[in-house]
Amino acid sequence: MSETQLRDNAIRDLVIANRILARENVIDGFGHVSVRHPMNPDRFLLSRSRSPEIVSRDDIMEFELDGTLVSDDPRRPYAERYIHGAIYMARPEINSVSHHHAHSVIPFSLSDIPLRPAFHMASVTGHGTPVWDSQPEFGDTNMLVDTLEMGHSLARMLGNNATALLRGHGAVCAATNLRAICMVSIYMRDNAELILNTLPLGQPKYLSPGEIEKTAVILLSDMPLARAWDYWTARAGFQGL
Repeated sequence: MSETQLRDNAIRDLVIANRILARENVIDGFGHVSVRHPMNPDRFLLSRSRSPEIVSRDDIMEFELDGTLVSDDPRRPYAERYIHGAIYMARPEINSVSHHHAHSVIPFSLSDIPLRPAFHMASVTGHGTPVWDSQPEFGDTNMLVDTLEMGHSLARMLGNNATALLRGHGAVCAATNLRAICMVSIYMRDNAELILNTLPLGQPKYLSPGEIEKTAVILLSDMPLARAWDYWTARAGFQGL
């Protein structure tokens, strides 16, 4: 496959991922998802500042990992592109990043109740979800991760995890590819909803570390990812691709 085809395919799948996460009510009008450049690991692809539900091929921009736009495109990029670049800098194995504001995850950024996998599909979110609070390091801000310094701080809190929460803001997810980022993002949201529904009944029984490891290996393998991707693309209006 030529480099042009590789890039075109990455852009196509990035557009689909935007539509999927919007369709599944994970990303709202202000979230975003990116993919590392398929030929140049020191760059990434991300839409211009636009609601994910209507992102198209023409909206995709190319950035250096420090958030610098690789063109003279006059359109406005996302202010929080530094989230993506900083995570790609810190995690060479990560090739896709999402940032979302799914309402069910936000209570776990405001309380001491942990967001941990409580059902098998949530194993893909990892053993735990740390909470990043910008206040101790940066004081009062506009609550956006709109500088590379803040992006690096968030990436440090994410560490080797698949997910992290931003206090009073939302979440970030990191995965090896776009199909996996959709799975991690969607089941992070679903897991949070299940825990919130369980708490009135009592303390949730979380998955054990071994259950998380063994189940995640299966779910993040090629066949389950392909099956889930086909399902989500159909729901997002891309059936038959």
